[in-house]
Amino acid sequence: MQGDLLSSVLLPLSLALIMFSLGLGLTPADFARIVRQPRALLVGVLCHFVLLPLVCFAMIKVSGMAGVFAVGFMILAASPTGTTSNLLTYLARGDVALALSFTAVASVLTIFTLPLIVSFALDHFAGASQTVRAPVGMMMGQIFVMLGLPVALGMIVRRFWTAHALRIEPVATRIATVLFVVIVLGAVLKNWAALRDNFATLAPFAIALNLLMLAVGFGMARLARLSRQQSVTLGIETSVQNATLAMVIASTVLQQDQMAVPGALYGVLMYAGGLLFAWLMRRQAALQAELR
Repeated sequence: MQGDLLSSVLLPLSLALIMFSLGLGLTPADFARIVRQPRALLVGVLCHFVLLPLVCFAMIKVSGMAGVFAVGFMILAASPTGTTSNLLTYLARGDVALALSFTAVASVLTIFTLPLIVSFALDHFAGASQTVRAPVGMMMGQIFVMLGLPVALGMIVRRFWTAHALRIEPVATRIATVLFVVIVLGAVLKNWAALRDNFATLAPFAIALNLLMLAVGFGMARLARLSRQQSVTLGIETSVQNATLAMVIASTVLQQDQMAVPGALYGVLMYAGGLLFAWLMRRQAALQAELR
């Protein structure tokens, strides 16, 4: 799958601007608090790296799916959380610092877990044993350029030009919301053929996986007695995947374009569940604020 102007330039730039707007609202104290209270990160790791692959595998077995599409969904489940999860967390009034920290941690852990899960999926569903190497340089470069660097720049502006940062943050938030819509529309346009040809058979599975993992992440966090903000964050982090990386693994590393279709479908459909969840959580937070 060849990149185009939309996917290689416009969407990464839009995402970088979104991350900059998030950085305007963060301070080093937000991250220090997470280091002092690591339980949320540990629950997130359990949900994302243990429960997500297990739930996906169980759903595949129950549905009777096999072959390249089954492997494709397992590749998706093995991928790190998507960077747009941070914006969804922001829109849902979740813990943005936790979201950013978890995204970074998940990206590093995926380097070790993805090859194991994908190799198992190939052997179990495709009857092939292949050695899969995660594109470490590309993955870490993507996280740094589109997430780490712009967030750091936003935090620098907040640190040294606090008054200006506080003044432009509401405007930046509105711009970020518009850019998020651009990302969704761009994903639809980029994967239109895959959506059209496979929607009826694979979309219900993708939607069910997304909604189930939203519930699992949120529910596990509440069972662990985490705060509402942290629970919202982990629900989103458990269900929003780096579908772009999943497609790269399938089409470039494994050279199986059909295995990339689940990633393409999920990469679009996960925003429906994510936006609905964010809207519900934001509305609930607003109602609670009014009652105080």
